[in-house]
Amino acid sequence: MTTPKKPYLVVVGIDFAPSGNTALERAFELASAEENGEVHVIYVARGYGPLVHLDTGAEIVTATMDEASQKLKAYVEEKLAKFVEKRAAQELGTFSRAVTHIRLDAPAEEIAQLASDLEASLVVVGTHGRRGVRRLLLGSVAEGVVRLAPCAVLVVRPPEGGPVAQIEPPCPDCVRVRAETKGEDLWCPRHHEHHGRRHVYHYVGRMTGARERLPGLGGED
Repeated sequence: MTTPKKPYLVVVGIDFAPSGNTALERAFELASAEENGEVHVIYVARGYGPLVHLDTGAEIVTATMDEASQKLKAYVEEKLAKFVEKRAAQELGTFSRAVTHIRLDAPAEEIAQLASDLEASLVVVGTHGRRGVRRLLLGSVAEGVVRLAPCAVLVVRPPEGGPVAQIEPPCPDCVRVRAETKGEDLWCPRHHEHHGRRHVYHYVGRMTGARERLPGLGGED
């Protein structure tokens, strides 16, 4: 008797903001790329009584747990319908199942706990990430999920956020030097001294034909 294959289960935490929207679409894509993929969408509401508070991005809405659950379900169904339509136009399939979850309390802990409860393969979370690399994760829900989750975590930043402030685009002169020297030289004259002081690197050579000489690097069985 053949043992059923374990589903590739993706847990995605959303917050109705653009970051959550981007994370949700990415979770759909990743689950669709796997056989028997599932997406479990979790929203962690604020509140401890019969009423909870939902942050829609535009306003804070007060609702019962049932109302919050229905709102999340409707939101996910809307996004899923658009995703399925887009995949169909590309003649691509989609994942097998989507489930929504409403939890209360601390977002990072609840997202990580759901991933543990379901033995998830992957967690996807969004982040605004507009204050530079050092603040991209530090102190955020995403940082908490990365620390607590029992599986791999993908942190997704909305495309409209643009490049983070502290990271500059590559120097065109450096790019040209690398192309002209086929990677033998990494920096243009203007940046050579700067990077020489701050970094140490060694050019080891190309890996072509080296697989059989590398210990512990085997092929497929």
